[in-house]
Amino acid sequence: MSNDMPLLNGKSSMENAHGARYSIVAGLLLLLMAMLAGGAALRESVTIDEVSHIGAGVSYLQKFDLRLNEEHPPLTKVLAALPLVLRGTRADYSHISWTISEKFFPAYMGQWVFGEWLLTKWNNPVTTLAWARLPMLLLTLALGWVLYVYARRLGGNWGGLLCLSVYVSMPAFLAFGPLVHTDVAVTLFSLVTLWRFAEIWQNPSRKSAVLFGLSLAGALLSKFTAGILFFAFVAFALSTRWRAVPGQPVAKPEARAWRRLRWRAALQGILWAAVAVYVFYFVFSLNQTSDVLYRLGHGSAAVPLRRLLLPPWLYLRGVLMVLISASRPTFILGHAYPHGVWFYFPVLFVLKSPLSFLGLLALAVALALKQKGGEKVNDPTIPSELAIHWRVLWVALIVFTGFCLLSRLDLSIRHFSVPLALLMLLLAALPRMVERFRLSAPTAARLVGAGAGVLALSCLFTAVRAYPYYFPYINALSLGHPAYELVNDSNLDWNQSLPEVKRFADQHGLQRIDLDPHGFDDPTVTVPQAEFWDCQKPTAADDGQWAVVSATMIMDDHNCVWLMRYAHQTLAGGSMYAVHLPEHIPAAGSLDGPPLPSAFRNFAGAPFDIQVLLLDLVRHPEKLPQAMQEIQAKFSSPNKSETQTPSGSKAN
Repeated sequence: MSNDMPLLNGKSSMENAHGARYSIVAGLLLLLMAMLAGGAALRESVTIDEVSHIGAGVSYLQKFDLRLNEEHPPLTKVLAALPLVLRGTRADYSHISWTISEKFFPAYMGQWVFGEWLLTKWNNPVTTLAWARLPMLLLTLALGWVLYVYARRLGGNWGGLLCLSVYVSMPAFLAFGPLVHTDVAVTLFSLVTLWRFAEIWQNPSRKSAVLFGLSLAGALLSKFTAGILFFAFVAFALSTRWRAVPGQPVAKPEARAWRRLRWRAALQGILWAAVAVYVFYFVFSLNQTSDVLYRLGHGSAAVPLRRLLLPPWLYLRGVLMVLISASRPTFILGHAYPHGVWFYFPVLFVLKSPLSFLGLLALAVALALKQKGGEKVNDPTIPSELAIHWRVLWVALIVFTGFCLLSRLDLSIRHFSVPLALLMLLLAALPRMVERFRLSAPTAARLVGAGAGVLALSCLFTAVRAYPYYFPYINALSLGHPAYELVNDSNLDWNQSLPEVKRFADQHGLQRIDLDPHGFDDPTVTVPQAEFWDCQKPTAADDGQWAVVSATMIMDDHNCVWLMRYAHQTLAGGSMYAVHLPEHIPAAGSLDGPPLPSAFRNFAGAPFDIQVLLLDLVRHPEKLPQAMQEIQAKFSSPNKSETQTPSGSKAN
């Protein structure tokens, strides 16, 4: 931030004259992000959720049937599948993984097998994955551009560039942005929805209502947790009762009429969103059976009614699935918990954010507190015409963060994407706060401005230095502790590092390598030398062998800290570890040996080894009917075994 930064007025002639230059810089920053995020993604294998998402998306476009992956809305999967379908990606709809998946529970199991076969058996896995990730990378860049545009309006050209610099260098967005999943899409559409909601309260026109409705539909079609937006809308409206926004009448009768007019426009927008969501679900479920609504009858009048009611049924069933599965075991700071804990996301945010970003947030808070207690100035930090937008963003940040703190499903920094983007956007005010500081302390303001500029550049430097290993990124606040002692799940590894295992095995000339990955798919597609292995259950055949274990399996999804007592190397920046096993592995329960069965842990806290089961089904899909019967019987039995795998499945 230079000293000739334009003062306070966001519409100054200097900003307007040089706006194009700032946009060019913004374009270059987004190009850097495309190179970093896209380059990293090209080096990575398919992640866990992508297996089901990619297969489901292709089936939506080719069959107009939403049977697979109902637990997530279809929009992002459709976008990812567009280039695949246009390129003629093949899917075998006579395969048992598809034909058995008409009902909800079989489809939940079948989606993993169908997705794996689509990626690795029916098509080239490398090119299929790359083309599926391209639309997601474009969505990530679109989110960056939206952040820049909104931040520029809030804080001028420098505010826009500051926010964009932080965004393009954030390891979380660099890691997850190009992947076929829902969090970046819901963040993009949520941000646009919040902005459009503010537009309605500023100008409740028909156009504002339509644009608000379409953006809300995009959010609702991206992820079911977009429903949190409705709580943000209500919270903002309530905030106007105790603190007025610009343009709000003072007298209570006029204020009620003022709010009523805006709520009417907002409800019109919500109606537009409902129609858009319904149409999307209706079109892409045209060929899906409506037998689930059999209670409505089978006659000539009932069948059309069932078809009309199927879209809301599918959407509500997906929401119900999210609510049912919204509690999972978690792990943070070396401790396992049976469900999410309130401090999970605050700790994760501090550990996985670049220190420079945390410094910018601290600087912004310090300046805001100082100026709040100082003399009043005529020109506000945020232009008065955007005061409603600023209020909406702040309220939404509080609401979304509150839901994250209360969540019992604590798995990944990606679930904190919306608050993360809102925090970045609120940094837009920092350059103007520095300029206001110059009015009272010019020298100190120059130092603060220079410091802010250095911190922004440091964020970019951190991103370049961490390339291409953004998944396991942890800042210096780890105090030297390995990441697997601090965080869990896709904060470390999401099965993306298999190419690194292949390179390691090739470099060491290994014909066999034991592999305990964080995934369900067949690792031999990427690592032909791999033998699927449970690090908790070594045998005499493993004596003296090289083994590779996912960082998430060391203390979280498995219990394998014992491996770290032997010579090991980090792979993929700490996502995985290669361990040279001793010539004679000590007995289970001994000081340097594997754990006793009583201390075993299963992937995702499942009551049986779901990894072994799904890998066996991928290799032997004909076992799907029997496996599903046994799983249903297992969960309905009052005496549930905690470790036995259905069908006695083995990863052979």
